[in-house]
Amino acid sequence: MKYISTFCWLFVGVLFIFSGLIKINDPVGTAIKLEEYFEVFSTDISPIFKLFEPYSLFLSIFLSAAEIVLGVALLVRWQLKVVIWALLLMIVFFTFLTFYSAYFNKVTDCGCFGDAIKLTPWESFIKDVVLLAMILVLLFTQEHLRPIMRQASGAVITIITAAISIMVGWYAYEHLPYIDFRAYKIGNNIPTLMQPSAPLRYKYIMTKGGQQEEFETYPTDPAYAFKEMVAINPEDGPKITDFNVWNDTADFTQEVLTGKKLLILVQSVDKAERANFEDINKLVKAAEQQGITPMVITSSSGADFEVFRHELNLAAPYYYGDGTVLKTIIRSNPGILLLQDGTVKGKWHHNDTPDIEEVTALL
Repeated sequence: MKYISTFCWLFVGVLFIFSGLIKINDPVGTAIKLEEYFEVFSTDISPIFKLFEPYSLFLSIFLSAAEIVLGVALLVRWQLKVVIWALLLMIVFFTFLTFYSAYFNKVTDCGCFGDAIKLTPWESFIKDVVLLAMILVLLFTQEHLRPIMRQASGAVITIITAAISIMVGWYAYEHLPYIDFRAYKIGNNIPTLMQPSAPLRYKYIMTKGGQQEEFETYPTDPAYAFKEMVAINPEDGPKITDFNVWNDTADFTQEVLTGKKLLILVQSVDKAERANFEDINKLVKAAEQQGITPMVITSSSGADFEVFRHELNLAAPYYYGDGTVLKTIIRSNPGILLLQDGTVKGKWHHNDTPDIEEVTALL
């Protein structure tokens, strides 16, 4: 039991730290995932969950930091009993979320490891069940985990970890994630990722006489009834499937992915930060003089955006894009994206609006 307890201690501590670091790297993305859960629960369970949506960012940073702090506290064995109970309560909560998502097929990606590691709902649930079992082992075998340092030292380490975690999360919110795990990261070519990396192959799920069978070629026997078609190699499919840009008259997707483009992404005018538009307007004007085409992409309506751009003197043509896609591209509203023939050359939070020299140096 001593070896089992030690293994569980190390595994749980490291995994909680890893999970928390991945989430706090992208607090806006974690907040978006929390909003999805609150939306589902407000519809399925109680409207009271709608009240939590405005606090999604705070909860994102708090819960991510809590995972890191509890993981560190467990590893240094500070206040072991309290920490194990806190871990147990947290994993019970997460297990409920992932079971609900898997069983009712509500939130198809739990965001357990952000965009770094994608898990299906059932994989997420199984992961949480394993962690729940390990934490229960720790709860009943605490006597095998003797202190490795003085409690005062453990308290100092835990407090410092909490302070650093919160600062790291807030900095990522005020700028951009430290590591970008999404398909639109710097260096990626969007048109390439919109194509499959290899021909997709499918299997056909058929039923006959109450029995289910799988075929890689569609059966000619009319006695088989079609049930579903499933990709055999989904990992070879397009990594980007929903990138589209348009205006009231035409599709401009290919235009965006050709030549040198400076995209100002305004996800929603209602929530857009207005403080840095003086710098953005200077950049737009300088880009035009350097032969870089500025384009604004928004998910807001034309009427709302007209009011917004006149208020801020944003002198660039605007187009429409899906709000979820814009949030995926950049965790900033507004955000700035530099493309050259569809390749992402630069990304900036509005707090880090570059000058034209920085932009041209990347082309």
